Amino acid sequence: MSEKLPQQPQNEEVDLGQLFNAIGKLFDKFFAFIGRIFKGIFSAFIYVLKPLVHHFKIVGIALVAAFIVGFIIEKTKKPIYFSDLIVKTHFDSKYQLKSDIDYFNALIGADNVEELSTIFEIDSASAKQLKVFELRAGPETQNDLFLEYDEYLQSVDTSLVNELSYVEYINNRGLLSGHIFTITAYSSKQNIFLDLTKGIKKTFENEYSKHQMQVRDTIAYIERQSLTTELSRLDSLQKTYLEVLKNDSQNKALSFAISSSIPLQQERSITKEYELFIKEQEIRRNLNEVNSLIAEENTYFDIISDFDKFGSYDKLLINRFYFKLPIFVLLLLTVGFLFIKFIRFIKNYE
Repeated sequence: MSEKLPQQPQNEEVDLGQLFNAIGKLFDKFFAFIGRIFKGIFSAFIYVLKPLVHHFKIVGIALVAAFIVGFIIEKTKKPIYFSDLIVKTHFDSKYQLKSDIDYFNALIGADNVEELSTIFEIDSASAKQLKVFELRAGPETQNDLFLEYDEYLQSVDTSLVNELSYVEYINNRGLLSGHIFTITAYSSKQNIFLDLTKGIKKTFENEYSKHQMQVRDTIAYIERQSLTTELSRLDSLQKTYLEVLKNDSQNKALSFAISSSIPLQQERSITKEYELFIKEQEIRRNLNEVNSLIAEENTYFDIISDFDKFGSYDKLLINRFYFKLPIFVLLLLTVGFLFIKFIRFIKNYE
């Protein structure tokens, strides 16, 4: 038995060695797999660039020609101006806003100048200068997003609160998740934007938003009546307690009563008065909140920032024809060369 005991550590060392070798081979295969992926990406990149480099003269001439044509188009076409309108929507009027912005763009695409001039109450010549409308969410601060997330948590079932974290909520937000939106109008006429405000204001008022406001006003009216009634009852109760205290102070016989009964009766009166005072403050605070809500959200929208009197010229390089046209030609040449190589591969395939 004593001869077999020293063999156990040797067996354990062999097993550990095999384990480490297996782990090492696993890592080698993993890094080799990652290397093959990067090598494949690099090979594909070179495969795409190779025909462009091989025919660099044709590519160069085509890009220069595209740049010249784009420059000429940029100089001859009318400049495009833009301006932003920032609004805050109420009573879910944002859905109608999104629908109407799409409708405006459809009218512009169909060149329906008459309908556009009717909606925005502008002449046909000005309506013809409209190019497109864009709707974007925001601008929103971090505090706005926190408040929106808190509003979302209050609107869902408590069992779903832990299912969606703040980061997940922000990453999954859609265009209509918030209440603040930026409407960007593009036009060839620089001083048309203030005239567009009247037409956009019409988009917020619809039957659904009207119903939402009526429901809110009805609930606020009932709550206000309830709070006012409760406040009136408290006022009557306070007058009753004050009358009792006044009668107690005038009754001189109480001063000769049993010493233990005086502080008890006085303490009870003071306690009730204080409780009534605290309750009154709470009711008045709730009543002020209801009145503030009605005053703050008394319209279907609020204009945070109106259109500028004169639009700004779009100077972004990505929107210039002498930038977009060469990029388009380069992509077209790349696809063309790859297509030619694909045809040759099919012809030579056996």
